[in-house]
Amino acid sequence: MEYQYEYLIVGGGMTGDAAAKAIRTADASASIGLISDDTHPPYERPPLSKALWKGGKPLGSIDLDTARSGATLHLGRRVESIDRAGHTLQDNAGDTYRYRKLLLATGAAPRRLPFEGERVIVFRTLDDYLALRRNAQPDARIIVVGGGFIGSEIAASLASIGCNVTMAFPGVAIGAGRYPRTLARYLNAYFTERGVRLLAGVRVVDGKAAADKVEVALSDGTTLQADAVVAGLGVTPNTALAEQAGLKVDNGIVVDAQLRTSDPDIFAAGDVANFHAAALDMRLRVEHEDAAIGMGRHAGKVMTGATDGYTSQPFFYSDLFDLGYEAVGLLDDRLDVVEQWTEPFREGVIYYLDNGRVRGVLLWNVWGQVDAARDLIAARGPFDIDSVRGRLPRAV
Repeated sequence: MEYQYEYLIVGGGMTGDAAAKAIRTADASASIGLISDDTHPPYERPPLSKALWKGGKPLGSIDLDTARSGATLHLGRRVESIDRAGHTLQDNAGDTYRYRKLLLATGAAPRRLPFEGERVIVFRTLDDYLALRRNAQPDARIIVVGGGFIGSEIAASLASIGCNVTMAFPGVAIGAGRYPRTLARYLNAYFTERGVRLLAGVRVVDGKAAADKVEVALSDGTTLQADAVVAGLGVTPNTALAEQAGLKVDNGIVVDAQLRTSDPDIFAAGDVANFHAAALDMRLRVEHEDAAIGMGRHAGKVMTGATDGYTSQPFFYSDLFDLGYEAVGLLDDRLDVVEQWTEPFREGVIYYLDNGRVRGVLLWNVWGQVDAARDLIAARGPFDIDSVRGRLPRAV
C-alpha cells in the first residue's frame, strides 16, 4: 500500500506528538502522517518513573491524544529505508510513504543488560512500566541496575510502594558525576535510610532468568537473586535510519539552528538530534521531556515555514522520595562547583562554572527560579566566583 503526506513524522514519542500538533496549528488543511514502532499512541514518558507510582495519576491520563492533531497514526510499524531522491519511506510491512517534509524523531534505545528474560526489564516504554508493575508487589525483591537519572527515580518509586530494593551501580554514589560529591554521598545515606540497599562500584556481568526469579552476577564476584531486575543504564540515539539515508550523523543526527539535517527536506528533533546550544556555545543531545516537546514543536513550525532558530537551554527535573529539583544547562562535577545551601542538602542552589561562565544551575528543592537560572547561563561573563554569587538566584 502507498500513503502520501505533506508532512511525515517517524517516531511516536512526545517529540512526534508535539510536531504533529504544531504542524496542525500552522496549517489547518495539511495531511500529516506519523509512523511508530510502538503499538501505543504517543504518551507522556516522565510519569512512567514518577507520578504513576504515587497513585494520584491514572494510567489513561498519560495519553497525549495525538489524534486531535488530525495526524494519521501508523502504529507497530518500523521504517526500514528512506529514498531521499524519491521522497519516500518503506516500512517493515512493505508499505510506502511519500512526503514533502520529513521529521526524524526516532529517539534513543536503552542500553541493555548481558542477559534477558520476562523478569528482566530495560526501562524505557509504557510496556516496560506495565511489566515492572506486574512484578512490583509489596515485599517483592527488585534489583535496580544503574544509579543515574532513571535508576534513582525507579528505586525511589519502588521503595515507596513497599518493594525490597537493591541498587547496583558502577559509580561511588547515586548521581555521581552529575551532583557535587557531597550531595551524592548524602543521597546514598538518604536512600539507605528509606530501606534501599546500595551496592556501589559494581557492574552486572551476567545473569539468568527463570520463570519465577532472576539471578544476577556482579563484577565483584557476588550473585544476587530477585523477583525482577530493572535497568536504567542510559541510552544511545537511534541513528540507523539516518545513516541508511546518508544524513550527517555524529552522536545523533546533526541538525542546524532550524533543526534541519544535511537534507533540507528532512528535520530531526528530540533525543536523536545533535544541535548547537547557543547559550552554552556547544553541540549536544538532550534526553529529557522539555527538549523532546520543545524541539518537536519547533521542528513542526519550521517545517511549515517558520525561520527562527531553536535556542532553548537544556532543562530537566526529578523527584526522589520527598526531594525534588529542577536543573538548567550542564550538570558536571568536573566543572567548578559552587554550593549555596539554605539548609544543607535539603534546600539550596548549586552552580557549575567553567572559565568564569555559569554552565549549569541545580535548583534543589528551590522553585520559581528556572528563568533566572537561564538568564545567568546566557550571560557571557566572565565572572569570578565572588561576583557570580551576587548574581545567582537565591533559594526561596
